[in-house]
Parts: sequence; structure tokens; C-alpha cells
Amino acid sequence: MTTDTAASAEGPALRAADASPAPGQTVTNHVASRVASRKDIARALASAMIGNWFELFDFIIYGYFAAQIGYAMFPESDPVTVILSSFATYGVGFVMRPVGSMVLGSMGDRFGRKSALVLTMMLMAGATCATGLIPTYATIGLAAPLALVVCRLVQGFAAGGEWGGATTFLVEYAPAHRRGLFGALQQLSTSLAVVSAVLVALLLNTVLSAQDLQAWGWRVPFVLGILIAPLGFYLRAKVPETPNFQAEADKPEHPLREALTVHRRTVATIAAMVVIWTVAGYTYGTFLVSFASQVLEVSSKYALIGTLVGALANIVVIPLAGWASDYVGRKPFLLASATGFLLCSIPLFTFMAHDRSGISVITATAVAGVFSGLFSGTAPTYLCELLPTRVRYTALSVGYNAAVMLFGGFAPFIATLLVRVTGLATAPAFYVTGAALVSLVTIALVRAPDPKKAIA
Repeated sequence: MTTDTAASAEGPALRAADASPAPGQTVTNHVASRVASRKDIARALASAMIGNWFELFDFIIYGYFAAQIGYAMFPESDPVTVILSSFATYGVGFVMRPVGSMVLGSMGDRFGRKSALVLTMMLMAGATCATGLIPTYATIGLAAPLALVVCRLVQGFAAGGEWGGATTFLVEYAPAHRRGLFGALQQLSTSLAVVSAVLVALLLNTVLSAQDLQAWGWRVPFVLGILIAPLGFYLRAKVPETPNFQAEADKPEHPLREALTVHRRTVATIAAMVVIWTVAGYTYGTFLVSFASQVLEVSSKYALIGTLVGALANIVVIPLAGWASDYVGRKPFLLASATGFLLCSIPLFTFMAHDRSGISVITATAVAGVFSGLFSGTAPTYLCELLPTRVRYTALSVGYNAAVMLFGGFAPFIATLLVRVTGLATAPAFYVTGAALVSLVTIALVRAPDPKKAIA
């Protein structure tokens, strides 16, 4: 599965989107419409990063309180069953991500990136706040898990349009010689959301007793998260549309249909490439907190510290990789990341299973954070460069979210199930290793796009 094959399938659409001005337009107008002021670029950077941080914080905070939410919203049972129930509900949100990517992606390609991104923020803010206000199972019975599922479905729908939209928005605003760095900064906001979520979880675990945390403490970040929404909404409403979208005279009437027919090979390639990215992210991040405390019997505080260390490693590596990719290319970093996960995941989980200490958990997440940072720093721009402007939002969102739904969203559930079925604490590593192999082969076969010609 190679992008040169995909490019041949894209044919006239790709050439029209990336090379030729629309009939009746002069070349001068076409180029001028693509020039953004420094003020607009700064606004775009702020609106994309803050908005993405807010939405990802709201979406992932659930994972750090999965155990408490499980006990509050489901009938009492053994600890593993409660976590399975909670993570299954967590995974339900990912089922809606492809739906959100189709609807919001199409909206972004037809009517503008900004309108779709404003809508995603409104939906995420409302669903997150509602999650924190749901009564317990002991109070309203089955209505509690049902309400929780509805909130996760709305969050998943919004998240389906967020990543692809924010990535497209930033990369299209980026100066050509800084495109890798700008794409990395978008992903940096995701890692900052992880750090914020971990710090909130650590704070609540420190200042509250286990009883208070389970009774009401887990609700705090869900309710308070909505306070940031007005800032992100304001920034996104004020920033102009991307120069590339404004210059695209021939807007697609059916971007989803075009993405899944003309660009179907590229969409499938994107999905296969990011399998390890999403699986590793949710396994070494969300899953590891509950895994460490329930299976390894390591204090949840150490698990959260490990997640924090991994996210901080991510934050250091991401901008460096993005910056360097503008000089040496994106593909080497993607190959290095997938290879690292392929070779190191089994040893890392073996180390944790045998040592069963905070040090082993912190070490594993730190190593994973470095490998993930290499991918996160280069993938956003690389994936955007595979696609033409006219369907970039839709095709990028569909490909990425298909992989997130099928492989990443249910990674905590699959990893927990593997431990239960095999009885092996190292079993989650098998899933990560398989995902790394899929992505590594795909990345190796893809012909890297020319950054000078992409997103022209």
C-alpha cells in the first residue's frame, strides 16, 4: 500500500487542488490569497492549540478515573469486572469518532475548518460537564450507565472532528519552511492535555481520601473543565479561515464520497500508519494507570507519576522532532518510533511484571514517551502532506479515527481482557508489538511526499 499508488488514483483532483488556480483566477490572486499575516498565524496557533488541549483533556480525563467511575456507575462486582465495564464504556466514545470525522470533516471541507472546530468545542464542553453531574447507579439504577454512554457518544462524535480539523487548520496556516514544527505544536497541545489530566488526577489522589475520591472527587475535573471552554470558543470564532481553504475555488459537494473513492488508498494508508501511535498512546497512558494499581499492585500515585514522566518526555521530543523534520524529512522519525515499540514493548512489560515497582512503571512510560514523541512530532504534517486541500479535513479525520476506533479506543479493554484470559501480566505487550509491526511495514512502503510540492 503506497502513496504513489494513491497519488495516481487521485489524479486530476490532486493536481487541481495543489497546482492550478481556478478558472477565471489569475496566478497572482491565487498566491496572494494564500498569504497570512503574522497576527493571523499567531491567532491560528493559539486557537488550535488551546482548543485541542481543552477537548483532549475532557476526553482523556475519563481514563484516569476509570476505576472510580466504574464503581459509581455500575453494579458492584470484582475489581477486574468493574474496570472492564468502565473501559468498555470508555471505548464506546471511540465508536462515534468515525461518525464525527465523516460529518464534521465534510462540514470543514465544504463550509470551512473554523465552523466545524467551533461546533466540536461546544459539543465536547456540554457532554463533559454532563458526565460529572450524572447520579450514581445506587441512586438511579440503569439510567446511570445509560446516561454515561450517551455522554461518551457525544464526546466521541466531537473528538472525531477535532484532531483532523485542528491538524489541518494549523498545517495549512504554517509557513512552508516551518510546516513540520507547526504540525508538532498541534500535537504538543495533546501531550499538554495529558500532563494536565495527570496533574489533576495526582492532585485529587493526594488531597482526597480514597473514599472521597470515589464518592465525589472524580466528578470535579468534569464539571470544572467547562470553565475553559469560553476562551477556546472565543479564539476559534475570531481567527480567519486558512489561506488554503480560501484559495480553494472548487469546494467539493460530497467530500466524504470523494475521500472514500478517489483517495481511498491514502485514507487506508493513513489508518494503517497510525495504528501503533494510537495503540501505544492508550496502552502506555490510559490503561497503565489501572493496570499498575489493580494487576501489578503498584500505588496509583506511581502509575500517574509514570504517565506524567512519559508525557513530559513526549513534550520534550515532539517539537524537536517536528523542527528537525523540516530539514531531514519526516519518515525517518516515524520508522524509528515504530521500530522502537516493536523491539521494546515486550521487554518493558516483562520488566514491570517481574519488578512490580514504581520505578519499573516510570521507566516503561518514559521510554514509550520518547518513541511516541518521535511519531507525534512528525506524523501530523506528514499525513496532511499526503492529501489535497479540498478533502484534507475529511480524509485525514476518517483515516485517523478509523484506526483510533478499531485499535486505540478499545486498547485498554483489549489489554485488560488479555491479562484476564492469559493470566500473564505481559500480555498487553503482544498487542502493542503487533500494532507496531503493522505500522512499520506500512510506513516503510509509503513514498514520502515532497514537502515543497505538498500543501502548495
